[in-house]
Amino acid sequence: MPRINANRLFMSLLLLSLTACTTLSRQSAVPPSLHGKEQVIGMPGIRYQGFSEHGINAMLKDIQSGIAKDGFQDTQSVSAYLSISGGGDNGAFGAGLLTGWTERGDRPVFNLVTGVSTGALIAPFAYLGPDYDYVLKRVYTEIKADDIFINLGLMGALFGDSLADTTPLYRLISEYVDEQLLEKIAYEYQIHNRWLLVATTNLDAGTPAIWNMGKLAAVGTPESLKLFRKILLASAAIPGAFPPVMIDVEAEGKSYQEMHVDGGASVEVFLYPAALGAEARRRGTVSSVRKRQEYIIRNARLDSEWKEIQRNTLSILGRAVNQLIQAQGYGDLYRIYQTAQRDHVGFNLAYIGPDFNAPHSEEFDRKYMTALYQYGHKLGAAGYPWAKYPPGYEYALDQDVRKQVVLQQQALRRYTVHKHPAKKHPQ
Repeated sequence: MPRINANRLFMSLLLLSLTACTTLSRQSAVPPSLHGKEQVIGMPGIRYQGFSEHGINAMLKDIQSGIAKDGFQDTQSVSAYLSISGGGDNGAFGAGLLTGWTERGDRPVFNLVTGVSTGALIAPFAYLGPDYDYVLKRVYTEIKADDIFINLGLMGALFGDSLADTTPLYRLISEYVDEQLLEKIAYEYQIHNRWLLVATTNLDAGTPAIWNMGKLAAVGTPESLKLFRKILLASAAIPGAFPPVMIDVEAEGKSYQEMHVDGGASVEVFLYPAALGAEARRRGTVSSVRKRQEYIIRNARLDSEWKEIQRNTLSILGRAVNQLIQAQGYGDLYRIYQTAQRDHVGFNLAYIGPDFNAPHSEEFDRKYMTALYQYGHKLGAAGYPWAKYPPGYEYALDQDVRKQVVLQQQALRRYTVHKHPAKKHPQ
């Protein structure tokens, strides 16, 4: 979820490269020869290696098992998927859009919800529906930086594994992610075969991990609750800025430890592995005649914000990293679009428009987040005019953005007229 000042992060990295630093102890990582065989102790099969044949086969097996399970109930005529991107405190946009969508009255029950970083923190509550809108509003309009992290400064970077301590964020996650919430998620997964997926990055292996949070919730033990919380924390753990999350695993009878960080280090937003749909079609094992719609909430702008860059190393590096992240986000949208086209899934994209210009003085500025939440809420309530193509696919990017702003403003005007019709004056 959180972002951190790029200049501070690069200063730490430069100092680390010049200074002999303390290395914290950890258990051995899973060796390459055992990669794919490791399992979380006592909870096998709760995550997938989305880029591997083994991972694709495991996902297909779980999908088939859910459909074939006794008691499975499927009453929907249209399947709806929701993907929520990373974006730090810009997650207020997605939170507001969802609650506004509830107000409008046509927010679907999603068969699949995926989340990365701040999107991972939103995802469980989006999955469970409008009953949890109050959590989204509270978290993205009432918190501040102190509710997310404790700043450790350069000492944390030099003698630890991050610039900040995310104990406050873990407490915030634990406040809402409790036994009752996991029971509800487990029920939806087991009875309705609805899926909730969260991505983290396994730094040791250099690969993304896709966690089946419904299957994890169904384990129903104190250990599964703790791991559920840790996965959400890991998905938001920006490397260097926030500490990695260590997860104990075993392989061939031996214990190891994996280091997991922000899912955004691998992917900004995802639907499902592209190879999954292709393999299902080849096998003819999973078929559906129902209509399917994919909704993507990008907690970021499509256009890069203009900024005069100072002529110094940190400013240049910080801006370059921001551009790399922006470009990765475009690539993710194109990948999702191509997968959706091939699998006959409708593509719908929402994002922060250039018409939103609230000042953003610091990370987790409550005034900024509240303004962005309200912006998203109004658009959701008005009926967001979802973009049907990724940026620059049919028109130039700047033209795409301008067209989208016009559509948004038209929707808001219709909503305002409907919500507050002009009073008729006596003749």
